[in-house]
Amino acid sequence: MIDIEHLRQWIGKEETQSELLTEAMTQRFMATFDQGGTVSNGDAAPVMIHLCLAPPAAPTAQLGPDGHPARGGFLPPVPLPRRMWAGGAFTFHDVIRVGEMVSRHSTIREVTMKEGRTGTLCFVTVDHRIESDGRLVIEERQDIVYRGVDARGAAKGTPEPAAPGPHRVVVTSSAPLLFRYSALTFNGHRIHYDSPYVREEEHYPGLIVHGPMQATMLMQYAEQLHGRPPARFDFRSLSPLFDIADFTLNAEEDGDGLRLWTSYVDGPVAMEARAAW
Repeated sequence: MIDIEHLRQWIGKEETQSELLTEAMTQRFMATFDQGGTVSNGDAAPVMIHLCLAPPAAPTAQLGPDGHPARGGFLPPVPLPRRMWAGGAFTFHDVIRVGEMVSRHSTIREVTMKEGRTGTLCFVTVDHRIESDGRLVIEERQDIVYRGVDARGAAKGTPEPAAPGPHRVVVTSSAPLLFRYSALTFNGHRIHYDSPYVREEEHYPGLIVHGPMQATMLMQYAEQLHGRPPARFDFRSLSPLFDIADFTLNAEEDGDGLRLWTSYVDGPVAMEARAAW
């Protein structure tokens, strides 16, 4: 039995974390996504690099069997075993520059529960205010979902296969790519790099492609297609992607913006997003 009223006591809780964005961190981020070139202090940083800055740094001894930090602390201690980054939204006000101190001010906005097709779900909404050398650069809403069903039920009832977009590129979800993104974000969750664990303990068919990495790739694709980063980016996850097959980035014009999505070559949609300028 989940005591939702106890968990809702976390609403309004705040946290601030900061990290200096170095040339070395920026170069590693660019290398992970096959972006060439060099960077120097003062250059505009690649879009979405803020997701790699100031991650939680729990001691290794305090990690759970799945590689996640123990429950509690800033986020409410939801007693459900599965946690996912379900979606969110970004509003971009300015660029982060290499060599600047980047701070993330986080506030728990909401904690709710509902019954889904795969069982009990608990949603935690977090607002982030990202500042770089004191300038507001990004406002972010992060949607986190906790669930308690067996992982094998997660892939049932997935959406219909999606038609390819007018713009489409194929991405190879290699183990080194997933490992590098886990390293960039200091993410110890074993579902992204430990194949025996993910198959034997969580019963998935392969390593799971990070939601934040998919969002980053879609954002980069939108920037590539329009020649500049969007001012607004919204997304949500619909079904998991595994490293058992290549996946695609897709885009089509949508009014004053782009509709984007990730999927396997033959579907279904894994993450959908909209970018606006």
